[in-house]
Amino acid sequence: MAKRGGFPGGAMPGNMANLMKQAQKMQRQMEEQQKEMETKEFTATAGGGAVEITVSGKREVTKVKLAEEVVDPDDIEMLEDLIVAATNEALRKVEEASASAMSKLTGGLGGGMGMPF
Repeated sequence: MAKRGGFPGGAMPGNMANLMKQAQKMQRQMEEQQKEMETKEFTATAGGGAVEITVSGKREVTKVKLAEEVVDPDDIEMLEDLIVAATNEALRKVEEASASAMSKLTGGLGGGMGMPF
């Protein structure tokens, strides 16, 4: 009685084995890329440079620099808005760099090699 399912001889066809090797290689490259991203820093400013925020590739704020003139006890709201704006811009830079690196890695395939998941 012949076996049902599987591959003849119990081995994967050459194309499937090749695909698995490529997927494993891509996974290693993605892990390396993630480690590299975590070592980078991204800086953004707001208010003409009055507020400067630095964020790591891990998406953690690592530095906040305020110009003396922006620290006005009578206008805390403006300072808060500038900090939010600079932080969001720095985080956007992290996302942009991450997406760019991933695009280079996947050859522009995106979304899991064109898969809907």
